[in-house]
Amino acid sequence: MATKFRSSPGAKTGLSVGIATGVYGLSFGALSVTSGLDVFQTCVLSLLLFSGGSQFAFIGVLAGGGSGAAAVGAAALLGIRNAVYGMQINSLLKPRGVRRFVAAQVTIDESLATSTAQTEPVEHQRGFWVAGVGVFVFWNLFTLVGALAGNALGDPKQFGLDGAAVAAFLGLLWPRLRSRDAGAVAVACALATVLTVPILPPGIPILVAAVVAVSLGWAGSKNSAGSQQKAAGAHSAGSENSTEIGA
Repeated sequence: MATKFRSSPGAKTGLSVGIATGVYGLSFGALSVTSGLDVFQTCVLSLLLFSGGSQFAFIGVLAGGGSGAAAVGAAALLGIRNAVYGMQINSLLKPRGVRRFVAAQVTIDESLATSTAQTEPVEHQRGFWVAGVGVFVFWNLFTLVGALAGNALGDPKQFGLDGAAVAAFLGLLWPRLRSRDAGAVAVACALATVLTVPILPPGIPILVAAVVAVSLGWAGSKNSAGSQQKAAGAHSAGSENSTEIGA
């Protein structure tokens, strides 16, 4: 079994992704405690929420002076994508029994990407589980280390860390803006935030931006589905015309 895993592309990729992503938990842990949470709250947040983007959004709202409700709302809206990932994983891996609950917890960007990048069914499984469990273990371990270190720093404003949560979230987001559509959504969300910051309470602008992102994503997927249906209809009509001409 050990030999199979050592030669498994899915397992090797999953392990490297798990370590690389998990180490970033240092940043979250430190920023979380300097944003107002204590070490215990920070670790529980990582264990239960376990979604990097949502976690950084949560502490970003708190660091900006937003309410707990606004922080929860921002994290929840950004976590919607994991529900979509879950449907993909259920279709691809078909987990059963207790595995379904474990799979739901470790279904994140990295585990999904590692799994779907493989070409064989067994490697889909290995890639998903090694990446998902690996990120979970290392992320939570380094969250604790980062939280202890951040707690020792004291007042975040002394080191300019009061705005670091937002900067860290932007750093997490930046590599994902590879397509024109993603860039357009980011610009629209940034504009919505800039316009609402002066008139809305702290924490609410990020909720507005999240709603804008979800709305644009939904509209884009609907337009894409409509285009595919039109293309399929045109192809079908072309096939029928070819048949008639041939006849």
